[in-house]
Amino acid sequence: MILDINGVMKLLPHRPPFLFVDAVEELEPVKRIVAIKNVTMNEDFFRGHFPEKPVMPAVLILECMAQTAALMMLQEIPDRDKKLLYFAAVDNAKFRRPVFPGDQLKIEAKVVNWRGTIAKFEARAYVGGELTAEADLLAKMVDRVPAQGSDTEPVEKVR
Repeated sequence: MILDINGVMKLLPHRPPFLFVDAVEELEPVKRIVAIKNVTMNEDFFRGHFPEKPVMPAVLILECMAQTAALMMLQEIPDRDKKLLYFAAVDNAKFRRPVFPGDQLKIEAKVVNWRGTIAKFEARAYVGGELTAEADLLAKMVDRVPAQGSDTEPVEKVR
């Protein structure tokens, strides 16, 4: 294992209930990353999606992919605590099978192109080796600045 949950939390600004990566298993800098999300019945979203037949929302599978890709980018950014990565676009998204409580998502993201503050990725999610979802993702890096009246709370720099 390359990163456990503590290592993931050192890099990503997300926190539960919106942290969707539990570990990183493989990492080839600026090329490829493989991460894990353990899907449990305790996830907040299952209370409403759907109580009688819990299914992980497809948009959250995309978020797992985006956070995985962000982890790869943030590994390479020396001043990462001063940056945020925004999910900028999704293309060619396809969902092949539902994800249920008890499933373990294995998410793979590959860099297609990375120039300056913009990066494009191909991402796929698997459960038990079976393709669950795939998409092309675009991420944009922005500067964080302290919130007004605070020296510690970062927010997006408005342009």
